[in-house]
Amino acid sequence: MPGASRTLLEAIVPYSHRSLVLWLGGYPDQFCSADTARRMAMMGFLRALELEETDVPLAGVACTASLATNRPKRGDHRAHVAIQTTSFTAVRSLVLQKGGRTRAEEERLISRMVLNATAEACGLEPSLELDLLDDEQLERSQTIAPPAWQELLLGKSEIVRIGPRGTDDASEGRILFSGAFHPMHEGHRRMAQLAEERLGRPVEFEITILNPDKPPIDYQEMKRRIDQFGPDRVVWLTRAPTFVEKAKLLPGTTFVVGIDTLRRIADPRYYGNDQAACRAALLKIAARGCRFLVFGRNMGPGFVGLHQLDLPDPLRSLCDGIGEEVFREDVSSTEIRRARLIDEDD
Repeated sequence: MPGASRTLLEAIVPYSHRSLVLWLGGYPDQFCSADTARRMAMMGFLRALELEETDVPLAGVACTASLATNRPKRGDHRAHVAIQTTSFTAVRSLVLQKGGRTRAEEERLISRMVLNATAEACGLEPSLELDLLDDEQLERSQTIAPPAWQELLLGKSEIVRIGPRGTDDASEGRILFSGAFHPMHEGHRRMAQLAEERLGRPVEFEITILNPDKPPIDYQEMKRRIDQFGPDRVVWLTRAPTFVEKAKLLPGTTFVVGIDTLRRIADPRYYGNDQAACRAALLKIAARGCRFLVFGRNMGPGFVGLHQLDLPDPLRSLCDGIGEEVFREDVSSTEIRRARLIDEDD
């Protein structure tokens, strides 16, 4: 189309499962879902930031769909179209009536959804009629980001505080529970409660928006995870995926961690297989006055706690453990997400 280069920076079609996995940096929970569409849109937005050096509005628009094919499908025919810009994340989802259209007709409908989303990303009103059937309904969701979140996503800031009014500085002596909380579960709540009882201060929470080799979490996901804690909890959003970076942003902190996390902190594989780099990182954490409160868990043949781990001395000296007689919780966020997907498929 003449003039398209003034608007379109790049188009990518990761059609096979393998292509999408490589592009996103890992397997999604589902290949056709609103979450996957948002991750794809975020990848498009980040790519636009790389390609366009001038100060113009940028957007990533993505679509993932499961449509009619040459064999019967067990699941719904559906599509999810996502938009990621500096200021908002949006998703448009549609479940199509099975057998209501040919494959070509389904493709035309989804193409119109994508064009309407592109118009919205440009600040225009979507104008293409979708001609939905009687039992079909387009679902819309959108999260508009506060300026502080926008600066965090763009890398203009490293940390944002959310929660009840109080000091915004990184004062020392806090208890911080870092995690993805995807989702928050009873084990997390019990760990926070025990940490508060042990250390005599309220627990604050930290979520990093960055994950190595994966796109940052988007504004809808930030809001969803923050909302799990309620209005009375302090939550920090950061661009600090490692504990060395967290310690730099929040010195004097006691970090609440599970045994799996502690193992990774001590594993040279996470430092480029460099023992010296691992030791240097641990010494930096210690120099910033940080410590770890460690919770064990059941792993395979039995319970693994702090005293069952072979840790380097610089790390062991920073750790206090919560025993099995006080805490034993074996649920994981990953297992919860898998169970939810099974329920949805049923």
